[in-house]
Amino acid sequence: MASPLRLCVRRAPVTGPAGLLVEVSLRVPSDLGCVEETVDLVTRHCLAGEAPSSRLRFRLRVVLAEALANAIIAGNGEDPSKWVELRAELTDELVRIHVTDQGPGFDHTAIPAPIRPEDLECCSGRGLFLIRQLADEVRFNEKGNSICMTLRRR
Repeated sequence: MASPLRLCVRRAPVTGPAGLLVEVSLRVPSDLGCVEETVDLVTRHCLAGEAPSSRLRFRLRVVLAEALANAIIAGNGEDPSKWVELRAELTDELVRIHVTDQGPGFDHTAIPAPIRPEDLECCSGRGLFLIRQLADEVRFNEKGNSICMTLRRR
C-alpha cells in the first residue's frame, strides 16, 4: 500500500544572515498510525548532510512526535477528513518546526505543567510539557491551532 504522506522539499536562497534556507513541508492525515513514519521522514530530511548530535536527533524526534500526536488527537479529534500541516525551516543554525491542525485551537497558557504529584495521573499536558522542556523556543498562533518549535543545532 502506498503511503498517504506527501513530501515536498523546497530550497530557496534567503537574503540576510540566515543564508540558505531549506523548507520541508508535509501534509499528514489525522491518523496516529502515520506519526512514526512522519517523524522518521522529517528527521531524515531535517538532519540530512550533517552528523547531528544524538541529543539534537532525540529532541527533534520527541517534539515532532508529541506535536503531531497532539494535533491529531486534541486538534483534529482523529477526524479522518482532516489533515495536519507540518513545515520545517532549516538553516545552518536551527531547525524550526511548524505543526498546524484544522481544529478550533486552545489556550496553551491554561495547560499546567504536570509536575505536581496530583497532576501525574492527569491524562493531558505531558506532551506539551516535554515540548517546552526540549525545544529552545515554543510559540503558538493566536488561535492556538499551530505550534512553532525551534531547536538550535549547536
